[in-house]
Amino acid sequence: MFHYLLKRIGLSVVIVLCALLALFLLLHLIPGDPATIALGPRATPEAIARYAAKMHLDEPILLQFQIYLFNALSGDLGVDVFSERSVTRIVLEALPSTLILAAVGLLWAALIGVPLGCISAVRPNSWFDRLTGVISVATIAIPSFLVSIWSLLVFAVILKWLPVIGAGEPGDLADQAYHLVLPAFAVGLSWVGYLARMVRASMLEVMNETYIRAAHAFGLEPRTVVFRYALKVAILPTITLIGIGFGGLLSSALFAEIIFTRPGVGKLIYDMVMNRNFPVVQGAVLITTGVYVLINLGADLVVAWLDPRVRDSL
Repeated sequence: MFHYLLKRIGLSVVIVLCALLALFLLLHLIPGDPATIALGPRATPEAIARYAAKMHLDEPILLQFQIYLFNALSGDLGVDVFSERSVTRIVLEALPSTLILAAVGLLWAALIGVPLGCISAVRPNSWFDRLTGVISVATIAIPSFLVSIWSLLVFAVILKWLPVIGAGEPGDLADQAYHLVLPAFAVGLSWVGYLARMVRASMLEVMNETYIRAAHAFGLEPRTVVFRYALKVAILPTITLIGIGFGGLLSSALFAEIIFTRPGVGKLIYDMVMNRNFPVVQGAVLITTGVYVLINLGADLVVAWLDPRVRDSL
């Protein structure tokens, strides 16, 4: 397990370094001077020169990358162009809201998708299995931004059951949870289909194993066989899918935060792109990439801990 852990951590470090390099090159591959792009066309030559010196843009490009890499690894992602605040602090203040939104969306999707997949596998080719297949395909096919818009129109504007925009009053957990319902629904809807199809496919494969047939032969209750023996093995690919697909959840959260005017990293990136505040955009993308890598690493470690075949394969 320790050897597997070292390999996964090494791979995660390489991915983060590649993201650092890509973000650095992206700023320099954009046509035009980075300082002028950041400050806008109306900036004075003196302001552009001060900004270039402050951001080390007047140095050779290799030295710029060395400085950028050292600062990023030490936690210094630069400062906001307008407010002079630390980019790291700005992004970390917005990050919890996005993580909560993605986690709640994934949680309710798993609570529905996993049982649907289990029942479909236990009763293959039944009317329930066919209905689950239709629901799965429909939820996967609908884009998250379209779900956000229609849920906002139906449940907030027409029916007036839920609040339209915002994240609720600070400190009021009940009000914040009330404002979280619609965005979490929009973020997690497509994952109902993904999880249901993955669990169904894994369960169908596991249900044909010898130990499952032996459990039935010993007279164990079907519910016990399904949830205690089959699901324990069939859920492993689903854990991997959740880790890999968390990036999709973050992108869905971006649309939900913009449409529902919620604070978060997605809304922050959108606002900063519109304001051409590239240091904040770079910092937000880098931190989001780091979170995505950590979640994938955690999912891989959980699967390796539950299934020795995974860690022994490396």
